[in-house]
Amino acid sequence: MLAADVAAADLVAFDALHAAMPHAEESLDERAARGRSRIAHLLETDPGGAWVAEAADGRVVGLALALVREGLWGLSLFAVEPALQGNGVGRELLEASLECAEGARGAIILSSTDPKAMRLYARAGFALRPLVAAAGIVERGALPAAHPEIRAGDVERTEAISRAVRGASHARDIPNALANGCELLALGDRGFVVHREGSPRLLAARDDEAASALLWAALAASQPGSTVQVDFISAGQDWAIATVLEAGLALSPDGPLFVRGEVGPLRPYLPSGAFL
Repeated sequence: MLAADVAAADLVAFDALHAAMPHAEESLDERAARGRSRIAHLLETDPGGAWVAEAADGRVVGLALALVREGLWGLSLFAVEPALQGNGVGRELLEASLECAEGARGAIILSSTDPKAMRLYARAGFALRPLVAAAGIVERGALPAAHPEIRAGDVERTEAISRAVRGASHARDIPNALANGCELLALGDRGFVVHREGSPRLLAARDDEAASALLWAALAASQPGSTVQVDFISAGQDWAIATVLEAGLALSPDGPLFVRGEVGPLRPYLPSGAFL
């Protein structure tokens, strides 16, 4: 991928992954700016993991965006133009992005529910872990009293928490999320959450009690009557299930998590779709 490919790559990703989804609370221009910022950020930090596929006329028709953080490889974004899916383009893009995984101790992919994508990841040697998601309007009457120790967070203090959960810091990527409308909240050295208008985009903690308090803090920051989304809840994260149900959200199947090698306990944890 080159810098000149960023806008076209974002459009391919949007068309393949999100075009059919409602975006009532965000304009298309706002979404595009955020998407381009994410891609440009990882092109700068991890150029070896950033790849595009071009048609004969030079048009971008697919992309793979991967990152490596302290020995952990993650697939941040992967999409192929819908009309070309299933013809081998995706496999070649994934193989190219996996080149920078050589020597990594572990690897993580958050998959869509697309059967072709899941088949590709499983056949690349990744193990599947089921996930669920939750969505809905927060029941304001269910909100507990705010935890008195939750404060605006400091990016540097998140590092030890991330390493305890996934073996690698998120500090290189959190500033990009903050620059694109997210807020960072922390509960001392016990955990932190990055959320956008009440929807958690990343949560890591040292214990379930802290994780639940941080998730409640994120949900409380939503606007009354607005819909929130809690993605990537894996098995064993009963603290998250209890919290979202108490908040009045509804559970649904989510695309699975795929892992390879040593990835840490991954709990208590709600991974970042962009930065894992």
